[in-house]
Amino acid sequence: MDIFHLLSATSTVIVFSFPLFLLSLGWISKVVSRNTKRKPKPPEASGAWPVIGHLHLLGGCQPIHITLANMADKNGPIFTIKLGVRRALVVSNTETIKECLTTNDKAFATRPNLTASVLICYNNTMLGFAPHGPHWRRMRKFVSLELLSNCRLDKLKYVRESEIKLSVQELYQHRNKSKTIGSDKVLVEMKRWFWDLTLNVILRMTIGKRIPSFGNDEESQVLKTALKNFTVLSGKFHKRRKSSGQCKGGEDFMDVILSNLKDEGDHHADTINKATCLALVLAAEDTTAVTLTWVLSLLLNNRHTLNKVVNELDIHIGNNRLVEESDMKNLVYLQAVIKETMRLYPAAPLSLIHAATEDCRVSGYQVAAGTWLITNLYKLHRDPGIWSDPEEFRPERFMTTHKHVDVKGQNFELIPFSSGRRMCPGVSFALQVLHLTVANLLHQFDFATPLDEAVAMRQGPALTIFKATPLEVHITPRLPASVYDTS
Repeated sequence: MDIFHLLSATSTVIVFSFPLFLLSLGWISKVVSRNTKRKPKPPEASGAWPVIGHLHLLGGCQPIHITLANMADKNGPIFTIKLGVRRALVVSNTETIKECLTTNDKAFATRPNLTASVLICYNNTMLGFAPHGPHWRRMRKFVSLELLSNCRLDKLKYVRESEIKLSVQELYQHRNKSKTIGSDKVLVEMKRWFWDLTLNVILRMTIGKRIPSFGNDEESQVLKTALKNFTVLSGKFHKRRKSSGQCKGGEDFMDVILSNLKDEGDHHADTINKATCLALVLAAEDTTAVTLTWVLSLLLNNRHTLNKVVNELDIHIGNNRLVEESDMKNLVYLQAVIKETMRLYPAAPLSLIHAATEDCRVSGYQVAAGTWLITNLYKLHRDPGIWSDPEEFRPERFMTTHKHVDVKGQNFELIPFSSGRRMCPGVSFALQVLHLTVANLLHQFDFATPLDEAVAMRQGPALTIFKATPLEVHITPRLPASVYDTS
């Protein structure tokens, strides 16, 4: 072939191929564009500084969950923040949180490896902070089936009932010792009393030991001082009982733990024991005491609601006996009050932080592995799209429009215990203590604030939504003296 024919053939190929080439470029461009559109990143909140990111916005006196709720008002229900070198995804509406804890439950099943949890939680041995893996699965199964199952809690019902009865009796005795002549009212700081009560309930269920309320005796002070090390001391005591044949098993959590837990690779049985007991005590004491404080605070600021609860108690209990757990099924308005309190003041308003183990998609956004997940329950529970007048304390909503909603993790508009595989396993225990304590207190005492002033509702800056100021109230017995008999 001569040079003319070669150039002619080449030109023909180029002429006819060029449109196809342009079309292919357009197709490739569309594919690239389409793929880019398929994987947008969540919006990032403004105000980040170099190196520290948004950390400077999360300090100060304002609780972090309120700061993040205000950021959601500007950025929407899903956005990211930078916590130093870490990126966190903040979600606060029902659909997005449900997607994270159901569709992407496995992707977000682990916890971040924080220095604090390594040092405080026995190298991440504690259940709530343990990374997702074999140890966490074994401990979750053990705690759920052996310690916090309905069967186990039913066997220990006498502990809850007797401890709440004893603590209320101590409150009555304290009133008799402290009241002034000519006055039937006594001033009590209830926030401290709630902490002592919940601590004693979980201590008795765990190790069979309690601290007397208002106690200043030497034994009380020693036990309070040694609280951080109580699992070590109690473990040794229970081991001696078991070796001597005095322990029959099944009497409290420590007996069950010592009978079942074994060494697991790098995790020694004693370490697992301490981590498990400490997790039970800290989780139960903190969150339950916080919720009880808000319940009474809200009722004192809403007298019509308080009167309705008391009337319900008088109808179903009367004034000649104490409230028992079997009465709870009839106290539906009291249950609504507890739900409404947990809606407005979830004890852990940001839940515990999750971490993504793999890339995943949330609400159409691409989320990279390693991203932390923060669920703002405080914002979720006040969503005006779900709750009418969301800032108001209105228990009646759980007897009408939201009658079907409970707090056990299936209704994503109300998840104070979170949901999914990392949900708090102590839901049943917490509800039992909350209901029985509130019912007995309101049944046995009338409450009033000094000078009938409103209770201050300011929140403290912490991970739990605790009341920043004391809860001082005047208490007056409302039942016959024989009901309070301690003999």
